Amino acid sequence: MEVEVGQIVNTHGIKGEIKVKSNSDFTETRFQPGENLIVKHNNEDIEYTVSSYRIHKGFHMLKFEGINNINDIEHLKGDYLYQERDHEDIELDEHEFYYSDIIGCTVFDDTDTPIGRVINIFETGANDVWVVKGDKEYLIPYIEDVVKDIDVEGRSIKITPMEGLLD
Repeated sequence: MEVEVGQIVNTHGIKGEIKVKSNSDFTETRFQPGENLIVKHNNEDIEYTVSSYRIHKGFHMLKFEGINNINDIEHLKGDYLYQERDHEDIELDEHEFYYSDIIGCTVFDDTDTPIGRVINIFETGANDVWVVKGDKEYLIPYIEDVVKDIDVEGRSIKITPMEGLLD
Protein backbone atom coordinates (compact mmCIF):
# COMPACT_ATOMS: atom_id res chain seq x y z
CA MET A 1 0.00 0.00 0.00
CA GLU A 2 1.38 3.42 -0.95
CA VAL A 3 1.01 6.11 1.69
CA GLU A 4 1.60 9.83 1.34
CA VAL A 5 4.40 10.82 3.71
CA GLY A 6 5.16 14.45 2.88
CA GLN A 7 5.55 17.28 0.41
CA ILE A 8 8.71 18.81 -1.02
CA VAL A 9 8.35 22.47 -0.05
CA ASN A 10 11.74 23.73 -1.15
CA THR A 11 15.35 22.97 -1.91
CA HIS A 12 18.10 23.75 0.59
CA GLY A 13 21.56 24.82 -0.50
CA ILE A 14 23.01 23.90 -3.87
CA LYS A 15 23.94 20.26 -3.28
CA GLY A 16 20.47 18.77 -3.87
CA GLU A 17 19.06 18.69 -0.35
CA ILE A 18 15.28 19.11 -0.10
CA LYS A 19 13.06 20.54 2.62
CA VAL A 20 10.07 18.29 3.32
CA LYS A 21 6.89 19.06 5.25
CA SER A 22 5.84 15.75 6.76
CA ASN A 23 2.22 14.74 6.84
CA SER A 24 2.92 11.31 8.15
CA ASP A 25 3.59 9.41 11.29
CA PHE A 26 6.93 7.76 12.11
CA THR A 27 9.03 10.13 10.01
CA GLU A 28 12.17 9.02 11.85
CA THR A 29 11.61 5.56 10.38
CA ARG A 30 10.25 6.57 6.98
CA PHE A 31 13.04 9.05 6.14
CA GLN A 32 16.02 6.99 7.31
CA PRO A 33 18.93 6.58 4.86
CA GLY A 34 18.27 3.52 2.71
CA GLU A 35 14.49 4.00 2.72
CA ASN A 36 12.84 4.32 -0.69
CA LEU A 37 10.47 7.20 -1.43
CA ILE A 38 8.34 7.77 -4.51
CA VAL A 39 7.87 11.27 -5.93
CA LYS A 40 4.72 11.80 -8.00
CA HIS A 41 5.81 14.21 -10.74
CA ASN A 42 3.68 14.97 -13.81
CA ASN A 43 1.76 11.67 -13.43
CA GLU A 44 5.05 9.79 -13.27
CA ASP A 45 6.37 7.87 -10.27
CA ILE A 46 10.07 8.49 -9.65
CA GLU A 47 11.71 6.33 -6.99
CA TYR A 48 14.53 7.71 -4.86
CA THR A 49 16.59 6.25 -2.05
CA VAL A 50 17.28 8.48 0.95
CA SER A 51 21.02 9.06 1.48
CA SER A 52 20.82 11.50 4.39
CA TYR A 53 18.19 12.78 6.81
CA ARG A 54 18.16 15.51 9.45
CA ILE A 55 15.72 17.95 11.02
CA HIS A 56 16.32 21.67 10.51
CA LYS A 57 14.02 24.42 11.85
CA GLY A 58 11.08 22.03 12.10
CA PHE A 59 11.46 20.67 8.57
CA HIS A 60 12.70 17.29 7.47
CA MET A 61 15.82 17.70 5.32
CA LEU A 62 16.49 14.85 2.89
CA LYS A 63 19.08 14.03 0.29
CA PHE A 64 18.63 11.30 -2.28
CA GLU A 65 21.29 8.96 -3.60
CA GLY A 66 22.73 10.21 -6.89
CA ILE A 67 21.35 13.75 -6.45
CA ASN A 68 24.19 16.18 -5.73
CA ASN A 69 23.02 19.35 -7.40
CA ILE A 70 20.03 21.66 -6.88
CA ASN A 71 19.31 21.49 -10.64
CA ASP A 72 18.61 17.74 -10.39
CA ILE A 73 15.86 18.20 -7.83
CA GLU A 74 14.46 21.74 -8.08
CA HIS A 75 11.73 20.77 -10.57
CA LEU A 76 10.15 18.55 -7.88
CA LYS A 77 9.23 21.48 -5.59
CA GLY A 78 5.59 21.12 -4.52
CA ASP A 79 5.44 17.42 -5.39
CA TYR A 80 4.31 14.85 -2.86
CA LEU A 81 6.34 11.97 -1.46
CA TYR A 82 4.91 8.49 -1.05
CA GLN A 83 6.21 5.31 0.42
CA GLU A 84 5.42 1.67 -0.32
CA ARG A 85 5.10 0.62 3.26
CA ASP A 86 2.39 -1.02 5.18
CA HIS A 87 1.83 -0.64 8.86
CA GLU A 88 3.04 -4.12 9.80
CA ASP A 89 6.64 -2.87 9.57
CA ILE A 90 6.14 -0.38 12.38
CA GLU A 91 5.34 -1.55 15.87
CA LEU A 92 3.19 0.79 17.92
CA ASP A 93 3.83 1.46 21.58
CA GLU A 94 0.90 1.63 23.97
CA HIS A 95 -0.11 5.27 23.35
CA GLU A 96 0.97 5.49 19.71
CA PHE A 97 -1.43 5.59 16.80
CA TYR A 98 -1.21 5.96 13.04
CA TYR A 99 -2.18 9.44 11.86
CA SER A 100 -4.76 7.78 9.61
CA ASP A 101 -6.41 6.26 12.73
CA ILE A 102 -6.74 9.66 14.41
CA ILE A 103 -7.66 11.95 11.50
CA GLY A 104 -11.44 11.86 11.04
CA CYS A 105 -12.21 10.90 14.65
CA THR A 106 -14.81 12.95 16.52
CA VAL A 107 -13.51 14.61 19.69
CA PHE A 108 -15.79 14.83 22.74
CA ASP A 109 -15.21 16.73 25.98
CA ASP A 110 -15.70 15.13 29.41
CA THR A 111 -19.45 15.88 29.31
CA ASP A 112 -19.79 13.96 26.01
CA THR A 113 -20.31 17.18 24.04
CA PRO A 114 -18.86 16.85 20.52
CA ILE A 115 -16.16 19.46 19.85
CA GLY A 116 -15.36 18.56 16.25
CA ARG A 117 -13.35 16.22 14.03
CA VAL A 118 -9.58 15.83 13.84
CA ILE A 119 -8.59 17.23 10.41
CA ASN A 120 -4.81 17.45 10.76
CA ILE A 121 -1.89 16.58 13.02
CA PHE A 122 1.41 18.36 13.34
CA GLU A 123 4.56 17.65 15.30
CA THR A 124 5.86 20.27 17.70
CA GLY A 125 8.85 18.34 18.99
CA ALA A 126 7.46 17.91 22.51
CA ASN A 127 4.17 16.32 21.45
CA ASP A 128 1.79 16.10 18.52
CA VAL A 129 -0.97 18.69 18.22
CA TRP A 130 -4.32 17.74 16.73
CA VAL A 131 -6.25 20.29 14.68
CA VAL A 132 -9.93 19.80 15.50
CA LYS A 133 -12.56 21.48 13.31
CA GLY A 134 -15.91 22.18 14.95
CA ASP A 135 -17.73 25.50 15.17
CA LYS A 136 -14.16 26.85 15.01
CA GLU A 137 -10.69 25.35 14.88
CA TYR A 138 -9.13 24.04 18.08
CA LEU A 139 -5.57 22.92 18.73
CA ILE A 140 -5.54 19.94 21.07
CA PRO A 141 -2.17 18.79 22.43
CA TYR A 142 -1.76 15.02 22.46
CA ILE A 143 -0.76 14.77 26.12
CA GLU A 144 -1.97 12.53 28.93
CA ASP A 145 -3.54 15.41 30.90
CA VAL A 146 -5.85 16.26 27.98
CA VAL A 147 -6.48 13.14 25.87
CA LYS A 148 -8.23 10.59 28.07
CA ASP A 149 -9.50 7.89 25.71
CA ILE A 150 -9.04 7.00 22.04
CA ASP A 151 -11.47 4.56 20.46
CA VAL A 152 -10.05 3.88 16.99
CA GLU A 153 -12.82 1.39 16.11
CA GLY A 154 -15.58 3.78 17.23
CA ARG A 155 -13.75 6.77 15.67
CA SER A 156 -14.09 8.81 18.87
CA ILE A 157 -11.71 10.56 21.25
CA LYS A 158 -12.50 11.80 24.77
CA ILE A 159 -10.59 14.76 26.16
CA THR A 160 -10.53 16.77 29.37
CA PRO A 161 -9.88 20.33 28.12
CA MET A 162 -7.34 22.39 30.03
CA GLU A 163 -8.47 25.84 31.07
CA GLY A 164 -8.70 28.11 28.02
CA LEU A 165 -8.27 25.29 25.48
CA LEU A 166 -11.74 25.61 23.96
CA ASP A 167 -12.22 29.39 24.38
